[in-house]
Amino acid sequence: MGGPFGSGLQEYAVIPYDEYRSLLADAEMPADVRAFDSATKALAAGEEEVIPSEVVDRLLDGENPIRVWREYRRLSAADLAKACGVTAAAISQIESGKRKSSVTLLHKIARTLKVDLEMLIVADDGLSAA
Repeated sequence: MGGPFGSGLQEYAVIPYDEYRSLLADAEMPADVRAFDSATKALAAGEEEVIPSEVVDRLLDGENPIRVWREYRRLSAADLAKACGVTAAAISQIESGKRKSSVTLLHKIARTLKVDLEMLIVADDGLSAA
């Protein structure tokens, strides 16, 4: 059983399955190291940020994402409203679910809070789209 065109190269090796899995894990290690190095560099350059578990927990618990991100960024409703050109009452109503936001306003809020727009979208069932 030679390789292509009779090169004499072996095409298969039969090894114990545990050894195969060990070799596979070793082969994946460099990719994991590269991903870690890339993430570390992005964090150091300010291109990425670490989100505290408290923020993630609040989002997973279904709290309004605008409120969660606003409070994480240490902005008052008035500060966010001023940056977005609306009233603090409008922000409060959006956060409490009493008022829906326009896409344009959501873009302004996302930009001000330094998050992707998807992080702020809440579906009709109350679940965050992110």
